[in-house]
Amino acid sequence: MADGGWYGRQGKRVADLLGAAALLLLAAPLLAGTALAVRLALGRPVLFRQVRAGRGGRPFTLLKFRSMRDGPGGDAERLTRLGRALRAGALDELPQLWNVLRGEMSLVGPRPLPLAYLPLYSPRQAERLRVRPGLAGLAQAAGRNAVPWPERLELDARYAAGRPTPAADALILLRCAALVLRGRGVAAPGHATMPPFRGG
Repeated sequence: MADGGWYGRQGKRVADLLGAAALLLLAAPLLAGTALAVRLALGRPVLFRQVRAGRGGRPFTLLKFRSMRDGPGGDAERLTRLGRALRAGALDELPQLWNVLRGEMSLVGPRPLPLAYLPLYSPRQAERLRVRPGLAGLAQAAGRNAVPWPERLELDARYAAGRPTPAADALILLRCAALVLRGRGVAAPGHATMPPFRGG
């Protein structure tokens, strides 16, 4: 990411720490209620853990509330009614505030994707790895999972190559929140979630 002054070098991390800590405190009852609902509906474990690519492609363990049953079948078969509700409201992503506190993620940045995608990126798409992955990003603000892969990865690369500002990051968060509140872009057209990236 281009040097964005103090915010780009240090301020963004300070904003991440303060924002994630505040959100965790404010959302504590919601986190507890969601964890209980997942425990009753799906059993243990309550959290889904998956290794994703962080800044520079370094692996880290991403946290989410479980939204799918264990066992065989595709996403559409395993995704539960509760899981659909959690995804629609982005409640399944709340545990990633802990990833933000740990420095593995940022509040704003490209969404973290599986390690298996790393060799599939074009040089331009790989630009997304120059910054910490985020809870929200330009691609999510443009339509969440309804944004097709080529456009999504281009938006990620554009963010990573840009000059970060508090106002721009705040606008991304607000646009994502508006989509979540309207229940838009939960899944790609014709899919239960998002189809895998195949390259290109």
